[in-house]
Amino acid sequence: MTTPPARYDATRHPDLLVWLAERRDAFESWARDAGGVDRFDFSDASLDALENLVKERFAAPEEITAQRRSPFVQGAVWYIGETLCRRRAGWVWSFEPDVDFGLLPVFYPAVPDPALLDTPCVGAPGAEPGEHWYPLNTLRRLLTTEDEFGDPVDERLVGMVDGWYEGDDEEEDRADDEA
Repeated sequence: MTTPPARYDATRHPDLLVWLAERRDAFESWARDAGGVDRFDFSDASLDALENLVKERFAAPEEITAQRRSPFVQGAVWYIGETLCRRRAGWVWSFEPDVDFGLLPVFYPAVPDPALLDTPCVGAPGAEPGEHWYPLNTLRRLLTTEDEFGDPVDERLVGMVDGWYEGDDEEEDRADDEA
């Protein structure tokens, strides 16, 4: 783990750039293995298909964490993030320093450190740390059955993706309309 330079550009981290190029190059093969290239067109239907595949392959979030460097999970992470980048104008991939300590963790280490954010994320350029979407966490959330209070959770991937970038504006608009 290193301290990022003062002029650190989270969108230009060398490991992130390599990972993005590898994922783009592997997308067609990943999509074919996951059910067909035509099936994965960044639509809501494709997000439903991905959600179903994740739920067929994994029983718990910890299984995704254990297999986070596998080709399937890596492809799914890229696909979710790329879908958000394509749907939300200006969003970009980045690799952010740890919010609390300002340290730059190892990019996708073999053994994850639960205290650090060590995977790529997407968000608006210039977004503050903590204002990014972490696709790996999205995959894990698909398998979460209850929240921290023990209440049942039944989130859909499409709803998570749509809710992330549309929900805040819609809620503000509704509040303005009601006022």
